[in-house]
Amino acid sequence: MAALPEGTPCWADAMFTDLEGAKAFYGDVLGWTFGESTSEYGNYTQAYSDGKAVAAIVPPMPGQDGGSAPSAWCLYVASPDAAATAEKIRGNGGEVLMGPMQVGEFGTMVIAKDPGGVTFGVWQAGTHEGFEKQGAPGSYAWAEVMTREAAKADSFFPAVFPYTVKKMDTEQADYKIFHVGGQPVLGRMAVGPDDLPPEAPSYVSVYFAVGDCDATIDKLTVHGGQVFFGPMDSPFGRFAAVGDPQGAAFGIIDMGRTVGDKPVMADA
Repeated sequence: MAALPEGTPCWADAMFTDLEGAKAFYGDVLGWTFGESTSEYGNYTQAYSDGKAVAAIVPPMPGQDGGSAPSAWCLYVASPDAAATAEKIRGNGGEVLMGPMQVGEFGTMVIAKDPGGVTFGVWQAGTHEGFEKQGAPGSYAWAEVMTREAAKADSFFPAVFPYTVKKMDTEQADYKIFHVGGQPVLGRMAVGPDDLPPEAPSYVSVYFAVGDCDATIDKLTVHGGQVFFGPMDSPFGRFAAVGDPQGAAFGIIDMGRTVGDKPVMADA
């Protein structure tokens, strides 16, 4: 498998104070199995769907207060040179929170924020090139930058990554899509004061594909998860915005159940 093109989402992980609880939740809700924790890398634990790596979970690092903030999913974007991308992030008003940090032979990581406070990761692949499965139940499907400061995201991300931008022609939402090589790779949704609680930061919403959105919601709520929005039909699939018992928000989407015509995209 070749490394993904620069700017393409390539991996997702989340930190949980209760690692075993996270395993139980995602194991039942998304059907994941888990590999052995690697103590050399802070008990970083990969999740698998059909034997293919789809995400990872990790406990807080020693000395890190995992209880100071809710858990959150972090999306990583591919880069051929993490150090160069870190400089672009700083040069365009973003903030580098961690790295560039080499992770053994696996690759090099950066954790950063855009000027509007959206946290994301950068991954320069070594032996770990990213998702081994995408777009099928149990795996990554899509991601959206959910931001209160859309103008900052619109100028920042295409300056750091080789994105072309198209705007969805709809009156229902201010929604743009970043493309790499003509392929849509990442959404940008402008959110207002009624869309997120005041204490919630702007963030990247990571969507995982499921075989049945409603059945997944039933499992999720039984295991202490929350439904924030939906389920709702769309031309892209039936989806919902949800959260796990430890506070990590994410999306689920059944891409096999589509309703309506896809909206027209126009140059931004």
